[in-house]
Order: sequence, then structure tokens, then C-alpha cells
Amino acid sequence: EDGTIIEMKPLPSNTREGCAYVMKNCEDKKPWFGIEQEYTLINAVTKWPLGWPANGYPMSQGPYYCSAGTGLAIGRDIVETHYRSCLYA
Repeated sequence: EDGTIIEMKPLPSNTREGCAYVMKNCEDKKPWFGIEQEYTLINAVTKWPLGWPANGYPMSQGPYYCSAGTGLAIGRDIVETHYRSCLYA
């Protein structure tokens, strides 16, 4: 016993428990899936999304959107460092 008195159960919005249940019940089929994580990097000085122009909005579907590609997506180095850190953890 670790000293906790609260029953440890997932929040209703936590879908990982349901996913774990499904994956366990079909593990003989070797299922796989992808996970997408969306977030916005904010410039600490301007308080605007990283890479946005100082006087307005960028063109639609610009290099800030949907990982436009290596060398094109603004902040790509930060994103890659983040995902590698997550894999390491």
C-alpha cells in the first residue's frame, strides 16, 4: 500500500483505458495505429504563433500549418526535439 486513499481510476475523458482494453482483446491480430498531437508554439515576445508576421496573419495553409515538410515548417527543430524527448521518456 502506498498511502493513497483515493481510488485511482481514469477520468471519463481519458480514452487510453478503453484503447488498452481493445488492444488487449485483439493482441493476437497485432493491431497498430497512429497518434496525432497538435499544439501551437507561441512567440514569447509577440504572443502570436511562432513565425506569424508581426502585422497581421500569414497566407492560408502556410508553412506553419500541418507540418509542411522538413526545412519548411516553422519551429520544426523544436517539434522534433519534443517528440524525441517523449520517445526517450
